[in-house]
Amino acid sequence: MSNSYSTLCDDFGTSTYLMSKIEMPTSRETVLHFFEAMQKTYPSMTDFEKRDNGEFALEEDRETGAYRWSSLDTRRLCAGYVNPPAMDDADEHNEKVLEMAAYHLDLGNLQTEAMDVLYYFDFLYQGNHDEVVAEALAANTPFESLTQIPGGRVLSFQPTMLMALDEACQLQGRLSIETRTSAFQVRTGNYPEAPISVYFTVRQFWGKQPFKSFVDSYRNQRRVLDEIVGQYIVPNVIQPLQKVIGAKQ
Repeated sequence: MSNSYSTLCDDFGTSTYLMSKIEMPTSRETVLHFFEAMQKTYPSMTDFEKRDNGEFALEEDRETGAYRWSSLDTRRLCAGYVNPPAMDDADEHNEKVLEMAAYHLDLGNLQTEAMDVLYYFDFLYQGNHDEVVAEALAANTPFESLTQIPGGRVLSFQPTMLMALDEACQLQGRLSIETRTSAFQVRTGNYPEAPISVYFTVRQFWGKQPFKSFVDSYRNQRRVLDEIVGQYIVPNVIQPLQKVIGAKQ
């Protein structure tokens, strides 16, 4: 399956976050064994580091523009692919990390809190991000009149919506938009080029989930992501943003 999402924005990524109720294994031997096994699977993942917050990370070269990554901190195992050539490539990577987690990190159902699978769309824009998001998404809503107050300027407009996707509220979807414009930038008119990010996350809470493995749940969450993003997020959020940003550049 080709990555059609990449044509809609400047950068597209898909990520998976496996969250634990207890601390993850952090011994030197366990961490190195896990990341060395991952590097054997993907030899191009060569950039390894321990960050200031204690997180361990292994990545491919970011300069290529399309790269796999994975990280481990005290309560989360994370994996993702930025600008994957095809969605199958991202699935292969994310599923491999989940499979390896059960084996190398001894992660199982008992300590798992939840798993997130998400898509994000980045739009590079040099200007007032919040004004652009409001123009794209507040049109023909009660918020539109506020954007038209004489002398007024939008300083923050970052819509967020959380919804249950099943009767038990164990499967949830979250839309969030992140802008990166400060009041100082609006006041001075000095805007650096930075991304406006749109995230859509499908979270599966664990314990009462119907799936036997992390990979089974991942595949279901990816299916739900594709359905909702394709039917609702792209036409109602992504394309309006794309249109407004394109008109201003």
